[in-house]
Amino acid sequence: MAHDIVDYVDYFSQQRKVTSVKISTKGRYGTRVLLDLAFHLGEGPVPLKDIARRQEISQSYLEHLITPLMAGGLVRSTRGARGGVLLLKQPQEITLSEVIQLLEGSIAPVDCVNHPKICHRSSLCVTRDIWGEMKKAMDGVLESTTLQDLVERQRQKEQTEAMRLHSREAASLSNEGGDQ
Repeated sequence: MAHDIVDYVDYFSQQRKVTSVKISTKGRYGTRVLLDLAFHLGEGPVPLKDIARRQEISQSYLEHLITPLMAGGLVRSTRGARGGVLLLKQPQEITLSEVIQLLEGSIAPVDCVNHPKICHRSSLCVTRDIWGEMKKAMDGVLESTTLQDLVERQRQKEQTEAMRLHSREAASLSNEGGDQ
């Protein structure tokens, strides 16, 4: 029986039909909102319409994302002409684990990882062990990554892209000069 399950999992893994564990738009967009706020740290409250435009997220969806971030103590919202949202903690103090927990809840790929009593097979189930190891690995990455880490990664990507575009423009100008 156990051998059949392994063969079954192997077959579907090879066929690439295994469903992936996914972070929802709530988690992805919420992380992008916080990253945007980290980039504008020190500029005062950032209007949601500006974040929505830069991040290409509807403002009404953003308003729904802000509520759990406020409840979790990560952001504050102010109203009025100079209103907007700002971080309540420094980017290096905010882990992705905290963000995803607020917006998504547990990232366990199956419920029995967090709640073994829901399945009478939990204590003997080797697949539950694997799902638990997956959760532990994902938790480790999220816990060790801060918003400041994302800021630095984003700056590096933008710098690399700017250098790539500059090189492309220089090559184009060089080719144009050779045609004359």
